[in-house]
Amino acid sequence: MKKRFDITWITTPLIILLFVLGWHVYVVWSGVSKFIIPPPLAVWDALVDLLTTPSTLRHAWITLYETLVGFFFACLIGVGLGTLLGKALWLERALNPFIVATQVVPKVALVPLFILWFGFGTESKIVVATVLAFFPILTNTVLGIKSVDAGHRDVMTVLNAGRWQRFVALELPSSMPAVLAGMEVGVVLAIIGAVVGEYLGGSTGLGHLAVASLNDYKVGMMFAVIILLTVMGFLLYAIVGGLKKLLIPWHESVAGAQPERTPASR
Repeated sequence: MKKRFDITWITTPLIILLFVLGWHVYVVWSGVSKFIIPPPLAVWDALVDLLTTPSTLRHAWITLYETLVGFFFACLIGVGLGTLLGKALWLERALNPFIVATQVVPKVALVPLFILWFGFGTESKIVVATVLAFFPILTNTVLGIKSVDAGHRDVMTVLNAGRWQRFVALELPSSMPAVLAGMEVGVVLAIIGAVVGEYLGGSTGLGHLAVASLNDYKVGMMFAVIILLTVMGFLLYAIVGGLKKLLIPWHESVAGAQPERTPASR
């Protein structure tokens, strides 16, 4: 059976090309100041300079480190607490008002407080990344545990499966699609949290580099840093999304993307 061609290999570069072309035309014809929107070629030159600067690797690694560590703690706490809340209905009802209250608090407003508590180092940025990534992972884990099919639970009861066996054989695999969906959102929020922390209080990282470029009126360099952050976020999102093919190849979100096989091709 021939593998179906993925049209995104054509549409994605085409959309990027059209966007850059529209960007160039707007800058040329509108007469907008280069200190507000630099032309694409200027941003490209700044990006090349950024990537060839030795200190860029150190800034990128610090931001990546803060993101990954914050995302790890968010997964560890979010999945653990979400599993507990999903299995204990009374505990979810007791903690739900607190969870909702903490969700509606603007997390960015807490960044100065985290800096005050944890200092200007990487610790405060990790905390911010953890807090931002925690809630989607928590809520999706609770949803996944609670959405396990009741008939499957009955089968495990008939088989006299223990709590641990039921969790490993049924609840964990069944909730994995929802958990991974929460992780996809969480990893993006983790990098946002790390960068915001660097914006407001830091001397290292790509977030600090963007603020330093703005302070020096190097707008092209600031755009280049944003592009680098975008690529980093996209790669992290793609890695978490790739876990779906590894962990839940049977789920419709993964299997549905594959071409259906006809009886003649089987």
